[in-house]
Amino acid sequence: MLSKLTHWIGTRRRERALRTHAISDALWQTTLAGLPFLAWLDASDQARLRDMTSLFLAQKEFSTAHELELTDEISVAIATQACLPVLNLGLDLYRGWVGVIVYPGEFVIRKTVEDEDGIVHEVEHDASGEAWEGGPVVLSWEDAQMTDGSDAYNVVIHEFAHKIDMVTGAADGHPPLFRRLHAPLDSAAWADVFDHAYDQFCAKVDAIPDRRWARFERESLIDPYAADHPSEFFAVCSEALFVKPREFEAEYPQLYRLLARYYRQDPAQTGVLHGNSAD
Repeated sequence: MLSKLTHWIGTRRRERALRTHAISDALWQTTLAGLPFLAWLDASDQARLRDMTSLFLAQKEFSTAHELELTDEISVAIATQACLPVLNLGLDLYRGWVGVIVYPGEFVIRKTVEDEDGIVHEVEHDASGEAWEGGPVVLSWEDAQMTDGSDAYNVVIHEFAHKIDMVTGAADGHPPLFRRLHAPLDSAAWADVFDHAYDQFCAKVDAIPDRRWARFERESLIDPYAADHPSEFFAVCSEALFVKPREFEAEYPQLYRLLARYYRQDPAQTGVLHGNSAD
């Protein structure tokens, strides 16, 4: 009896959220037009994404900085991209925090770091996005609009991949695995593919001579920044999975299959989720 009541209450809340935060047809079509990498989704998936975006807007609090006006276009565009990675995983992966802060452009991050000698330094650098463990996601609206698919860059997907990675603690490139969603994929299978791919990528980056660095940055599908830490490798590869799926699958087939199975989406339409892709 209690489970039925809980389900009824949950259904009523969901229906109310969908009504309160309904996205107009015109705004939804404008949003889709600005996110061409969503074109592979069929009508049913796009409808589910639209509903999830409304639910995300009901659960999160958007705010802006530096006098940027918060518009429906900004909120819906960011929320849609945030929901894409969890379309088949569920919004529960984004529980425990509420804030999305949007700056007009890049913003300054100040951090305290300790070097190998134990000396503490105050550092600052420009950023286009940041995800705080247990806190908000901070984004540059200028960067969030770089969605034409000319490269694999997508700051929203990147930061929300960090949020997924942080569900079980500090981001480490090993996102949470759930038996109901991911079996037979387990932590050992994840590490076998992911850690090996990360080590190979780091070795590749380390081998680039200074004179070829600028060219490598321009031509590499995976941003060299991904070599900084396994968590960055996971976030950058998540960008590539959704924004440049065919190129990602062609260059990193094992890594593509791993992330496709994790997110339970196959943007390159290889058949991997149905056992039709060669291992």
